[in-house]
Amino acid sequence: MTYTIARYPVHLIDVVLATDGSRVTIRPTLPQDAELQRTFFRSLSAEARYRRFMTRLHELPETLLERFKSIDYRTHLALLAEVFDESGHETMIGEARYVVDERDLTSCEFAIAVADDWRASGIARALLARLERQAAVSGIRRMVADTLITNRPMQKLAARAGYAIGASREDAALLRLEKVLAGQVGAPSLRPLAA
Repeated sequence: MTYTIARYPVHLIDVVLATDGSRVTIRPTLPQDAELQRTFFRSLSAEARYRRFMTRLHELPETLLERFKSIDYRTHLALLAEVFDESGHETMIGEARYVVDERDLTSCEFAIAVADDWRASGIARALLARLERQAAVSGIRRMVADTLITNRPMQKLAARAGYAIGASREDAALLRLEKVLAGQVGAPSLRPLAA
């Protein structure tokens, strides 16, 4: 199968060191990464999958996998983190993406997932920083996400990255994360959490 990729953002390919010294490649996702993504999401614990999708999933539904493959690197950017073993076999250990809001082209919603064995390794922070940088360059002024009130790791990551954390207006079980990107005007429009 042949894929045509318009303006693949090679400038987003990077190698970072995890906190244990492991070399991790971060790169934009390609349409042919579908099986790699399927394997990654299967490898996540039930808790990690629930935190990412806020629903119980055992497999990525085909419709969602198709959406994951339909990236244009402008309104939908997806990055993956991977490691290679000595034989060159790749294993996906993290994924982050943003999708621009169709009603407000200066705002996007993002999501991140990291393999259970790679939590607290700096991978989520590296993925989020790269999403933010590319979003700002693309003219996006605000990044938002919803997370479960029980998802403490995501809240900690967001707080360290400068996100305002407030109550969701739609669901009492969720928190809203919001950040105005550097160099942009405006302020988060969140309601503060009740003390």
